Amino acid sequence: MFIDYVEIEIKAGDGGAGCISFRHEKYVPKGGPDGGNGGRGGSVIFRADANLSTLLDFRYKKIYRAENGHHGEGGLKTGHDGADIIIKIPAGTIVTNLDTNQSIADMSEKGEEVIIAKGGRGGRGNNTYKSPTNRAPRRAGEGRPGEHLRLSLELKLLADVGLVGLPNSGKSTLLARLSAAKPKIADYPFTTLVPNLGIVRLREFKSFVLADIPGIIEGASEGKGLGIQFLKHIQRTRLIVFLVDLFESGNIEKTLEVLRKELKSFDSQLAKRPHIVALNKIDLLDSRKLKVISKKIDAEYILCSASSGKGMKELLDKIEYELDRQRPA
Repeated sequence: MFIDYVEIEIKAGDGGAGCISFRHEKYVPKGGPDGGNGGRGGSVIFRADANLSTLLDFRYKKIYRAENGHHGEGGLKTGHDGADIIIKIPAGTIVTNLDTNQSIADMSEKGEEVIIAKGGRGGRGNNTYKSPTNRAPRRAGEGRPGEHLRLSLELKLLADVGLVGLPNSGKSTLLARLSAAKPKIADYPFTTLVPNLGIVRLREFKSFVLADIPGIIEGASEGKGLGIQFLKHIQRTRLIVFLVDLFESGNIEKTLEVLRKELKSFDSQLAKRPHIVALNKIDLLDSRKLKVISKKIDAEYILCSASSGKGMKELLDKIEYELDRQRPA
């Protein structure tokens, strides 16, 4: 099950209390205070894990707590620090404080670690309070409480290329053709309900991540259909491939206009994102009709068929060229 938004609660460990203690040793005159400090509470740490692709685990466990620090002891023994808790989340997850509505971290780098909630400081033992005027202090500090936060976790897929199109335009078929991914494909109309990722190998040591974004309809940016539930996943992509069903689309320019409008309405920056137009399902049209359609389109495009494999080399060459253009020299 693909889950891309959850709300959880985290609690860092409280610091241990300081100790009130005095030395009582035979033959040691004027023993004095020897209470140790309390240990620091454990922190809550998030780690971006490349092996995770959903927030499903957080749907069943909502509260995470780090260990409290141990109390100080006599003999100047400092309490042990509480153990940190490391929570693994998918790379591409945005962490937001629900109480302040501020973003705390954007875990976009694989293996990245961020301390989300710090453990409380341990209290001071009575040994630290001694002075020339107070040689037998009978006070110790309480441990500080650890941070307590209510968070939202929002996953935005990390992909180099995003496939964008109307429902049944052939995005899942194209993903399956170019990669080892196995999205649902059928010979009847349906729309993908979850984003799918696949790794496309261009040649040895060169590949890119391709994302199949569920079908977009007119008004998606306003919540129609699947709404904005999956539009956010396009924000991470470096290149957009607009996939148009050449067989079903009566007006290709209007279809492209709808797709561009929805992306721009959701995020104006997406309108500036590099893109490629691919006209799919050419295997269902004869050569005469293809020529007629080609003359009507006033834009650069690639003719292809995800089902038969026609035009795949041209499409991959164009994708590679656009991705290389974005890499710094």
